[in-house]
Amino acid sequence: MLRVTVELLPCGSECAKRVIATADIARLGDGALGDYRVILQEASLGVVGEPAFVRDYPRWASSVWDLTARCVAAALNDGREELPPRPVKPAVTVRTNDAGHHYVRLDEIPEPTRTFFDQNLSGSSIPDHGCAYAHDWFDFLGGQR
Repeated sequence: MLRVTVELLPCGSECAKRVIATADIARLGDGALGDYRVILQEASLGVVGEPAFVRDYPRWASSVWDLTARCVAAALNDGREELPPRPVKPAVTVRTNDAGHHYVRLDEIPEPTRTFFDQNLSGSSIPDHGCAYAHDWFDFLGGQR
């Protein structure tokens, strides 16, 4: 089995590194053409989607990175060895409360962005339960949080 590990090194610091995702790629049987099963996991979300398969891959014909890329692509795109369309920033409605504060509702932010943003809000004030200030949302999208 191959395990591909994605580590985050904040500001390039080895001592602060942490694993944020893994891909487990298992070969299913022997032969010149291999079948592989891949399972993707993210530390904050757990298993991403369903296990995916790459079938009849010509073993020893290319780099391990080619197999890895095809497995990850298959896991992200319903078993097809191609990347899904490039994601876009989520369109979330900005609302205004009676006090004139602009906010977004967390339940309107699609996953996995909601989980990442919610974790990022730790220690921030909020206008109401289940909401966040719009400036925090825009700072998050801009990479400033």
